[in-house]
Amino acid sequence: MTKINYQTKLLDLISTLKNKPTLLLHSCCGPCSTEVINFLSPYFNITCFYYNPNIEPEEEYLKRKAEQIRFIELFNQEHSSQIKFLDCDYDNAMFKAASKGLEQEKEGGARCAKCFYLRLSHTAQVAKQNNFEYFGTTLTVSPHKNSEVINSIGSKISSLTNVKFIYGDFKKNDGYKKSIEYSKLYNLYRQNYCGCLYGKENNQNE
Repeated sequence: MTKINYQTKLLDLISTLKNKPTLLLHSCCGPCSTEVINFLSPYFNITCFYYNPNIEPEEEYLKRKAEQIRFIELFNQEHSSQIKFLDCDYDNAMFKAASKGLEQEKEGGARCAKCFYLRLSHTAQVAKQNNFEYFGTTLTVSPHKNSEVINSIGSKISSLTNVKFIYGDFKKNDGYKKSIEYSKLYNLYRQNYCGCLYGKENNQNE
C-alpha cells in the first residue's frame, strides 16, 4: 500500500486556490504553530483556534495559551499580517470523558487518537458555525505525532461536517526544525510533555 504524502496534497490544494480562503487552524501550542502559520499565511486567512482540553494542569494550559497569543501578536507585527486568535473555555472534563479507560495507553496510542478526534471534531464544528471554508491543525509538525492518523481523522470529520479539511504533514521539509528556530527567535516557552498527565506519567514510568 502506497503511503500518502500529505504535504504534497496540501501543495496541490494551494496550487488551485484563486484567493485566500478562511481557515480555522487548531493549534496545540505556540511553538508548534510557528512554522505552520508562517507556511500557510500567504495562502489562507487564518484564525488560530486554541482548543486543548487535554492539557493539564490548568496553569500549564493558561501558560501555553498566553505564549500562543504572544507569538501571534509578534508575528503580525513583524509580517504585517492579520492572524486572528479564537479562544474557548478550558474543559478538561471533556478530555477525561473521551479518554476514560485509556489512561494507561502509551503515548501515540488509542488515547491520543481519541484526543485528536475530540479536538479536530470541535474545531470543525466551530468552523461550520462561523462559516469558515477550511479547518486544519498544527499537530502534524511534531515528529511524535502520526500524520496518517491525524489526517485520516480530519478527513472523516470533514465528511461528517461538510467543512473542508486541509491535509498536511508540517514536519516535512524541516518543518519541525524551523519551529524550534522560531521558538528560539521569539523566546517561546517550550513544554516538555504533550499535554495530558497520563502521557507524562506513563513516559516517566517507562
